[in-house]
Amino acid sequence: MPRVALYNIQGQQVGEIELDDRVFGGEINEAVLHDAVVMQLASRRRGTAATRGWAEVSGGGRKPWRQKGTGRARAGSIRSPLWRGGAIIFGPQPRDYGYRLPKKVRRLALRSALASKVRDGDLIVLDELKMEKPRTRDMAHILKNLNAENKALVVTATREPNVELSARNLPGVRFLASDGLNVYDLLAHDKLVITKDAVARVQEVLA
Repeated sequence: MPRVALYNIQGQQVGEIELDDRVFGGEINEAVLHDAVVMQLASRRRGTAATRGWAEVSGGGRKPWRQKGTGRARAGSIRSPLWRGGAIIFGPQPRDYGYRLPKKVRRLALRSALASKVRDGDLIVLDELKMEKPRTRDMAHILKNLNAENKALVVTATREPNVELSARNLPGVRFLASDGLNVYDLLAHDKLVITKDAVARVQEVLA
């Protein structure tokens, strides 16, 4: 089982923690990681693109000119798709692009993402992360002590409002509770800063 250092918010090592090999030490399946990221990005698409069809475009209630004798092509409406300002045939309509991968595949992707953080040395485990009041400067100081001031994902066991408020104004830093941990955010951030309580909860779910 992999063992990693346990730090306090001053950046000092206070011990070691043993990680579950089934969650943090497995093989990294890049194909599944790709599928999970594509699924998340597809689910985030707004899908609001829309065009007007024959029944929705306004105007064109009468024939623009008589059928025969003008020398021009036959025309029944100025809102024909052939005309400028006319209807659009088979154009995009509002839709939901989201879909779901099987539960086992989603969990495999999450385990692969966590294992990649351990392999690359980008996992930082804290003994505790609590703040008496929200203060961005204090959060920036903590991340600097941990050498994680650039693009860090901060994860605690449960939602910590003061930590969340302190982290949200730092560029490249994102806060999540353990139940919101996802593949896209793990891969999009260079460092994963996670409390030991959050590690226990993640292992409980994914082991």
